[in-house]
Amino acid sequence: MSVGINWPREVKYQTGAINMTNMKSLLVTASTLAVAATFLPASAQESDEAGSNELRQGQVVVTGTRTANRTALETAVPVDVFPVAELTQTGRVELNQILSTTVPSFNFNQTAINDGTDIIRPATLRGLSPDQTLVLVNGKRRHSSALVNINGSVGRGSAAVDLNSIPTSAIGNVQVLRDGASAQYGSDAIAGVINVILREDDHGGGLNVRYGANVSDPEGLNRSEIDGQTTTIGGWTGFGLGDNGFLTVSGEYSLRQASNRAGLDPRRQFPDDPAFEEVERNFDRLNHNYGNGRAENVSFFVNSGYTLENGVELYAFGGVQDREGESPGFYRRADDARNISSIYPGGFLPVIGGDVTDYSLGGGFRGVANGWDYDVSAVYGSNELDYSVNNSLNVSLGPTSQTSFNAGALSFDQVTVNADIVKTFDNLLPGETSLAFGVEYRDENFQIDAGEEASYVKGDNPYAFDYFGNVRLTEDEDGNLVPVDAAVGSQVFPGFTPESAVDEGRDAASIYGEVEWVPNDQTLISAAVRYEDYSDFGDAVTGKIAGRYDFTDQVAVRGAISTGFRAPSLQQQYFTAISTNFIDGVPFEVGTFPATSPAAVALGGGQLDAEESTSYSLGFVLTPTNDWFVTIDAYQINIDDQIFLTENLGGDDVDAVLAGAGVNADRVRFFQNGIETESKGVDIVTKYAFDFGDMGTLDTSAAFNYSKTEVTHVPANTVIPDLTLFSRSNTLTLEESAPETKFILAGNYTYQQADFVLRATRFGDVLVPSNNPDNDFTLDAKWILDASVNFNVTDKFSVGIGADNLLDEYPTMTPDGLNFNGIFPYSSRSPFGFSGRFVYARASYNW
Repeated sequence: MSVGINWPREVKYQTGAINMTNMKSLLVTASTLAVAATFLPASAQESDEAGSNELRQGQVVVTGTRTANRTALETAVPVDVFPVAELTQTGRVELNQILSTTVPSFNFNQTAINDGTDIIRPATLRGLSPDQTLVLVNGKRRHSSALVNINGSVGRGSAAVDLNSIPTSAIGNVQVLRDGASAQYGSDAIAGVINVILREDDHGGGLNVRYGANVSDPEGLNRSEIDGQTTTIGGWTGFGLGDNGFLTVSGEYSLRQASNRAGLDPRRQFPDDPAFEEVERNFDRLNHNYGNGRAENVSFFVNSGYTLENGVELYAFGGVQDREGESPGFYRRADDARNISSIYPGGFLPVIGGDVTDYSLGGGFRGVANGWDYDVSAVYGSNELDYSVNNSLNVSLGPTSQTSFNAGALSFDQVTVNADIVKTFDNLLPGETSLAFGVEYRDENFQIDAGEEASYVKGDNPYAFDYFGNVRLTEDEDGNLVPVDAAVGSQVFPGFTPESAVDEGRDAASIYGEVEWVPNDQTLISAAVRYEDYSDFGDAVTGKIAGRYDFTDQVAVRGAISTGFRAPSLQQQYFTAISTNFIDGVPFEVGTFPATSPAAVALGGGQLDAEESTSYSLGFVLTPTNDWFVTIDAYQINIDDQIFLTENLGGDDVDAVLAGAGVNADRVRFFQNGIETESKGVDIVTKYAFDFGDMGTLDTSAAFNYSKTEVTHVPANTVIPDLTLFSRSNTLTLEESAPETKFILAGNYTYQQADFVLRATRFGDVLVPSNNPDNDFTLDAKWILDASVNFNVTDKFSVGIGADNLLDEYPTMTPDGLNFNGIFPYSSRSPFGFSGRFVYARASYNW
């Protein structure tokens, strides 16, 4: 359900400018402040109303409350506001990366050699699953990505919103609600809510050009690197729609070249034959690409509003992004059974290509009728991931195999229609009472399209070849030489088969009610209840009670208790990736099966149910002076029936159960409910502003997060009790994938035309787990230092330089024996990546 109910009650436009004194809208105020912070010199970032001492957290919020004119320091639950000026102080481009060094409880990993997850990367809030955070744009629910993460990355089994599909050039500010909010917003809002507010301007504009690269000396690799060259060109401009409207258009182009932190491959590449000694000796052993893959993005966003003569405001917003990304796989050596030497005499590095098309369009109208503010809207969103495989082959097709393949596609689309009403009464109860009601309808569809036949087919060459073109032989259990079966499908990523094709949909309807009561100047009490009904798994009721008491103007206590839920996504219910193996002429299916498939049901699977949560929070708000605030918020989140992806289930017992059910399948995995977790933590945020008069100003901030998740229950298989459904490694990933502590210190010093920014982020220890406890190892805590300087050459033109990870820090190296022969020297579980120092220059022009 949208909270886009805090609109202007009276908005007047003047030619070429917005009349700020008539603004009563939270959204317009926040967006305007963000635009001003971004495109004016810091010395000019003072308004008559706010003055130079306005705190960031003093900005009005539209997230977590349906009452107008409430700031982040006045809410009953913690809400952070990040203007785009703060988000773009570093050289980071992706929104997930930016938030990971801005929001202490937000974490983002640099995945590598992880298929589609390298192209659409997940992030986590408060250490929970990526799909347990709700994302809004302009207060409206954002659609999720089509990708479900099925490999070993953080967020395995989740299908989350792709925040990187929203370019920073389109953003006015980002508001982060750090509290459970399912009763207000519906499914997914267990960890919290991220609300991206788009720019809103009827004049002016800006153009920003940035270029940077990794300039690094990777620890332990005995080489220097200059790679990951990144070019970003972004801009926005505002247009007036007569005297009563605005149209803001933004666009961004970004190209990031690949970075590589792989070690040298010490393994033998060619046959152990004297004839190959010279080519073996001269072989380039940097044959893997372990790091950020190449990515190219083109984005275009619009945001608009127009007020009719009768006071009704029409609004529309939307965007489109096209992303072409690459995810390299494991190198296939020349004498590998997965190679055909007549095609690749020296071996090959297959590359997964992902073409992501993401677009959305929303609109509606809002106004006042009989004293009730109303907002009616509809939003459509779609995400499609088209897979290609390049520099590869299908061994079973023999020497005539093609080397590039269309491997199929995933797509997800969503239509959301909602209506909200809210009214504040001064005679219903003592003080002020706000009542809000709303309804929402949502329709979703998930689709898998099969790849071309050559990407998955078992061809006419049943056996693998050795380097000389002969059938490759190996010994069986009895010591007899038998031929090696040819690998089927395009190497690195076999295409989706026709049996994997899916086209499934569902709809959901919900109704909610909410009340906020302010009996006096010191007290705020709110309550919400929501009912949702889904066409597939059933219904859910959630509720929330929150309150706040101000002991003085400087000290307040706040807290909340809520229940929440997350509906099983269509991706989790229906994702299918099945290949077929023939054993003694009988076809056996292998792979990921839908939860309700015969193979899953035979092994105890079935219809997925909703995850359920109970959240508690208690915090304090301290404002000792107008220039200083401190917020301290503790929380606990208990989640039951969490959905997980099982291990690959196989063996004699599994074979017997499947055969007894008449299912020809082998090595089965599927999604299932049953994990229970308990997460505890505390967030501390503070900011202090110094004014040195003629010597400039200094804005300082500090943020700290402690979070700890414990898996309290893992379900046993009901069919084969001793069958491991969820491994030790995956259990510890849920518990230890995010740093237990994270500390962010930042300072922004402004003197005349120069801005100096210094940011230090300490990422706590992270465990890299294994199913064998002896193979666990820890990534030690690290400080990452970012620095930049920006010089305002004129009122309109500025230039700057900077460095992220200035000290060129790397995570703890992966121990010998666990690093794939030294080829993967760093773990992708590192919370700050493993690309090293990134230096950049930028220039901006504003009008």
